[in-house]
Amino acid sequence: MDARQDEGGQYGFERLMEEVEEIVGRLDSGDVELDEALALFERGVSRIRAAGQLLDGARGRVEELIESAAGELSSSEFEPTSGRNGQSDGE
Repeated sequence: MDARQDEGGQYGFERLMEEVEEIVGRLDSGDVELDEALALFERGVSRIRAAGQLLDGARGRVEELIESAAGELSSSEFEPTSGRNGQSDGE
């Protein structure tokens, strides 16, 4: 298992943001060639999208908890859509 992945093979939010920070640092250094900079940029965008999906899922769980607060506080599994408009971004 990749050390950056959790047990389910997914990146955690914190790790995604750490990786984005590393990418930004490398890009800010100015010590990368154009091809590598483009690849880093693409990877950064991918990681930001994945982090956004995790946040969307967390928001959905919170909304479900709030909605059920009128009665008993309960939680149910929330299935977030992948990518924008329900499309998978392939990452």
